[in-house]
Amino acid sequence: MRFFKLIFDFYINSSIHVGLSCYALVRMTQHMFHIPEGDAVANFAFFGTIVGYNFVKYDALARIQRFQMRKELKTIALFSFFALFLVGYYFFQLQRITQIIAVVFLSITLLYTLSFFPNKKNARNWAGVKIYIVALSWAGVTLLLPVVNAGVSITSNFYLKCLQRSILIFVLVLVFEIIDFAKDDLHLKTVPQQIGVKYTKILGLLLLLPFYILEFFKSNFDKSQLINNLILVIIISLFMLFANEKRTKYYTSFWVESVPIIWWLLLLIF
Repeated sequence: MRFFKLIFDFYINSSIHVGLSCYALVRMTQHMFHIPEGDAVANFAFFGTIVGYNFVKYDALARIQRFQMRKELKTIALFSFFALFLVGYYFFQLQRITQIIAVVFLSITLLYTLSFFPNKKNARNWAGVKIYIVALSWAGVTLLLPVVNAGVSITSNFYLKCLQRSILIFVLVLVFEIIDFAKDDLHLKTVPQQIGVKYTKILGLLLLLPFYILEFFKSNFDKSQLINNLILVIIISLFMLFANEKRTKYYTSFWVESVPIIWWLLLLIF
């Protein structure tokens, strides 16, 4: 049993699970815009998410807390190094314009983690901006990259999906911020720190309304997608309602991060 727990923890801590979530959203985009399911963008997003998230999560630990999590960090670093090679491999299979956009989002990740200006903190520590950077990055990677790479025309449907995708990620990050409410530094000014946990939950639930309603404004109206989105809204609402700072790390790092995967599976089922 301990062996399986070690494997599961590695799966979570090495960001494979969040990488699958990103992969699932790319596949969702390909379905929504009738893009032939090219593997290059989806695999680039999968391995890029692993490398990016591991860099963000473990950069400080690797440089400052060198003796803590030493074995696990080494294993994750080796795995991330292997994933980085695959990121490079799939990067050169993308269209030139897609590569340029991908570099832009890479720069956002670096800005989020590293401090480029003297006596300034990285973007991760800028008060109140974390949730917007995460929503922007995920919408860009999972929606903009596959659409641009396939040469799909940018129409009103694209902008609706951008807004819908950003709302989805924003609400999911709210759940993370509620769970981390007791641990986050006050200077971060997360949403729960500014308006309280109760009103953060209300905000999250209210935002799920435009997320669902936006589906009606698409030119290619899809009834099955409405069913999928309704199931998704119910699932996220339950995660939001039962979120509190006493939940284990698996509540967000596995269950909440499973939401995009569940969304994709619903698409495959229906």
